[in-house]
Amino acid sequence: MDQRHLEELLLAIQAGTVAISEAMETLKHFPSEFLPDACIDHHRELRTGLPEVIFGESKTAEQIITIARAMLSKPGTLLATRIDQHKAKIIKDALPAITYHSQARMLSCNGATVDKDTVRGNIVVMCAGTSDIPVAEEARITAHCLGHPVTPLYDVGVAGLHRLLNKQSILTSASVIVVAAGMEGALPSVVGGLVSCPVIGVPTSIGYGAGTGGFAALLGMLNSCAPGVAVVNIDNGFGAGCMAAIINKTS
Repeated sequence: MDQRHLEELLLAIQAGTVAISEAMETLKHFPSEFLPDACIDHHRELRTGLPEVIFGESKTAEQIITIARAMLSKPGTLLATRIDQHKAKIIKDALPAITYHSQARMLSCNGATVDKDTVRGNIVVMCAGTSDIPVAEEARITAHCLGHPVTPLYDVGVAGLHRLLNKQSILTSASVIVVAAGMEGALPSVVGGLVSCPVIGVPTSIGYGAGTGGFAALLGMLNSCAPGVAVVNIDNGFGAGCMAAIINKTS
């Protein structure tokens, strides 16, 4: 439950359109709800500005269904990350209102709508190569479902800088930019030298032997000589999307 939904509930109680008993039922498991395998933090978005999100990689489809059903019983956005197609089918059969984003390997439902009064501007999510798109899509879907306008800009890596420079007007109009890149991870530094807004680098595990699963890109980004570049963990598009959303919020 976020601040808006709680305010609406309290105003409805004040206006007499919602009975105390009905409000108590809505808040029955507030702030947390214990399930057999999990404890749902319904209070998290009100407390931190970001909802609790399901990490699905090591959970069974049945566990995810149980958790998602509990979360959907309350107002707010549902997000689940690292969901493969097999799990997604089982979950969607049980909860058909959920949307599966196959490239991002994410589930979503009840995404927040964009309110121009609550955002600073537009988030740009970009990636160096086509192979980096799944990580970039994780960031894009996350930020979009959290209520932010997002522009994707894909396959604009340093192997052909003209592709990036042709899109410079998009970059300079952004309020925050997420850059996913593998190999040597050079793209966030290049972007950081072109714009005045914060740049969030996301190293991906794309690359050959010496790339060591994204460590070369991670170290390259951490050693960026461009000011204003911050870095999240390898393949952590979700974390980058959350950070971009926090930066882009007006309050």
